[in-house]
Amino acid sequence: MLEKEIEQKLREQAEALGCLCLKFVSPGRAGVPDRIILAPHGRVIFVELKAPGKKPREIQLYVHQKFRELGFPVYVVDSPAQIQEVLRGISTSRISVFRC
Repeated sequence: MLEKEIEQKLREQAEALGCLCLKFVSPGRAGVPDRIILAPHGRVIFVELKAPGKKPREIQLYVHQKFRELGFPVYVVDSPAQIQEVLRGISTSRISVFRC
């Protein structure tokens, strides 16, 4: 299975739950996760997508750790089965909630 196929499944399943699953691009900043999921009630999840068996690069691991230190969950997904773990997280307390 290709990374883009896993990414498409993530997007479809997240949107079916009422979330926005946006491509995350940060010009000038390497290593950011591929997707940001905006869930109801201000919940935010970052997802790095990989082809099956592939691992994040060092810069990606560094950025993921910085996001986690700020309280944002970051998942690395390399199979469709892992998508369910990410989406289960939408209804748990470990997801960050921000209010302005």
